[in-house]
Amino acid sequence: MSETIKCIDHDGWFEITLNRPDRLNSFNEEMHLALRDCLNNAQQASARAVLLTGAGRGFCAGQDLGDRDPSKMTGPPDLGATVRTFYAPLVKQIRDLPCPVVCAVNGVAAGAGANLALACDIVLAAKSAKFIQSFAKVGLIPDTGGSWHLPHLIGEARAKGLAMTAEPLISEKAEEWGMIWKSVEDADLMQVARDMTAGFAKGPTLGLALTKEAIQTSWDSDLLTHIDKEANYMKRCGESADYAEGVSAFLQKRAAEFKGR
Repeated sequence: MSETIKCIDHDGWFEITLNRPDRLNSFNEEMHLALRDCLNNAQQASARAVLLTGAGRGFCAGQDLGDRDPSKMTGPPDLGATVRTFYAPLVKQIRDLPCPVVCAVNGVAAGAGANLALACDIVLAAKSAKFIQSFAKVGLIPDTGGSWHLPHLIGEARAKGLAMTAEPLISEKAEEWGMIWKSVEDADLMQVARDMTAGFAKGPTLGLALTKEAIQTSWDSDLLTHIDKEANYMKRCGESADYAEGVSAFLQKRAAEFKGR
C-alpha cells in the first residue's frame, strides 16, 4: 500500500491515518486511491468500526494545490472532474460503510479536509484544531459535501458565514454549534478516539449501521414515510442475534457480548 496512508487492522476495527505530514496531509491522487483501497479493505474484512485521523500537526489541508496550479498547465483544470472522480466517491464510500466511522481531527482541517471530517459519523477534535472553509480564498465553493453538510448541521446563516469569509472555527465553537460531536484536550484525543472506535466495534453493529442509515436518509422523506422505514429497520434489528443477546444481558444484569449480527 502507498505510504501516503497508514492502515492498521485492530482485530475488529481499522485505524486509518492520512500520512503526508510534510504537506499537512493534503490530497494528491495517490493518497485518494490509497485511502479508498483502505476503506475497501475495511469493508471486505467486515470491520465493525473505522477511525480516521491525520499524521503530524494537521488533519488535512484539503487538495494539494500544487497538482491543480493553472500556471503549470496548458489550460484551466477541470475541478468538476476532480470532484466527481475523487471527492464525491470518497464521501459516498464513508457514508455507505455499514459501520460507524469516527474522525479524530488532530489539527487544522481546511477545505476538503474539513468537509471530509464532516462526512464521518462521529467527529472528535483536539482543542487546538480549527475548521476552515478555505475555498473562498481561491474562488471556489465548498466541495466534498461541504455545501450540503454545513447548512444541515449548523444552519444556513452560519454555513454561509463560514463559507464566504473562510474564517477559522475553533473546535470548541464547532462543538457548541453542533457541527462536531466533541472537542477534546489535545493530549487525550487519540486515546478517546481509539476507545470510542473499539467500543463501537464491540457493539451491536447491525443496529449501529441501520441507525447511521436511518439518520442519513431522514432528509429524503416526510415523517410518516420515514416512520415506516423505522418499522422495517426495527424488524431487522429485532430478528438479530445482537437484540436477543442485549435483552438477555439486560435481564441477567451482565455485560452484553455482541457479535455484530
